[in-house]
Amino acid sequence: MIAFIKKYKAFIIGLLLFRLIVVCLSYFEIIHIDNSEVLANTLSFIIGWLITSLPIHFFSFLKQHKTISVKLLFLIVLFILVMANNNQSQIIDNPLTFVGLIVIALGFFSIIAPSYFKKYALIIIGYYVLSLSYFYYLRVFINDINRYLQQEKELKIILFVPLFVLLIGWIYQQWKWMKSVESKKANAELALLKSQISPHFFFNTLNNLYGLTIEKSDDAPNLVLKLSSMMQYTIYMGQEEKVPLKDDVTYLKNYISLHKIRYHKFVDIRFKDNSNPTIKIAPLLLILPLENAFKHGVEHLAEEAFIHIDLKTDNGIIFFTIENNFDSSVTTKKKTGIGLDNLKQRLKLLYPNKHNLRIEIKENNYKLSLKIHTV
Repeated sequence: MIAFIKKYKAFIIGLLLFRLIVVCLSYFEIIHIDNSEVLANTLSFIIGWLITSLPIHFFSFLKQHKTISVKLLFLIVLFILVMANNNQSQIIDNPLTFVGLIVIALGFFSIIAPSYFKKYALIIIGYYVLSLSYFYYLRVFINDINRYLQQEKELKIILFVPLFVLLIGWIYQQWKWMKSVESKKANAELALLKSQISPHFFFNTLNNLYGLTIEKSDDAPNLVLKLSSMMQYTIYMGQEEKVPLKDDVTYLKNYISLHKIRYHKFVDIRFKDNSNPTIKIAPLLLILPLENAFKHGVEHLAEEAFIHIDLKTDNGIIFFTIENNFDSSVTTKKKTGIGLDNLKQRLKLLYPNKHNLRIEIKENNYKLSLKIHTV
């Protein structure tokens, strides 16, 4: 709420400033407010408030665009003159006042949203040529105040509702544009995060493959096949928004198998999988904590290294837990890498308010628990 107020404080300042202007003009009897004219007063207030607030809100922009500043200043002066003339004339629903307010409102839109206004300019101008002609026919040409008052409310709605439709349409367009920008930004960020996943793993595996081929090991063909499958998944399936959970599980198991080939020591790796294979998940999420478990745990332990993984699903919710031990004397001296930060950022972008990540560190044990609501 505080952030919202700070962002749009110009409209609060504009409200107070406009109110002060109205009070001063009323005090010096330049304008007179008829409390019975609720609709006219409301419209005048909204137009005046916007014309006063928006220049303050876009002050830095207006400093660099003097032409726009002069146009807005002209509209403010014109608005004051129109209201002053309306007060001095003492004519019921002064025709000049109506035309003045409409011209000011349309001029305002043409300044703040030129492309949007230009898109609908012909329709708006055509509409007001017809509606104002009928208004002048009743109010000026016939000059029968009683007949005019019979249609007064309908005429005011006809004249001013399009301005509100125009304003709402422009606000909606800005909202769509902001959402589009946010979406593009999120996609770009996700693409960058995906590109960071496990490049060093592939380099290490290729080095191991090189060693196995020199030794003419029987494990070499199997290693090539698994590595090829993983690279294919990373390159192709990794670009998808969602993949079946079973595909990500297969990727994790291949990753584990390749690491088992790498190490010449026993590592207690347990993978308990009670998940629904048809549930879909964003690809390459679960590999990040597994990669960290090997990199910061198994890599630095000469013996008794372990990684225990538990994966289960319940009513569209994924529960993933991974626990491993580590050598604190080594791990604390090294940076944790991009893995965990990458995971947090992707979860924030892909599952906002639909995930829970918890990390527990007790002595030399590290436990990561992740819950994701996929529906």
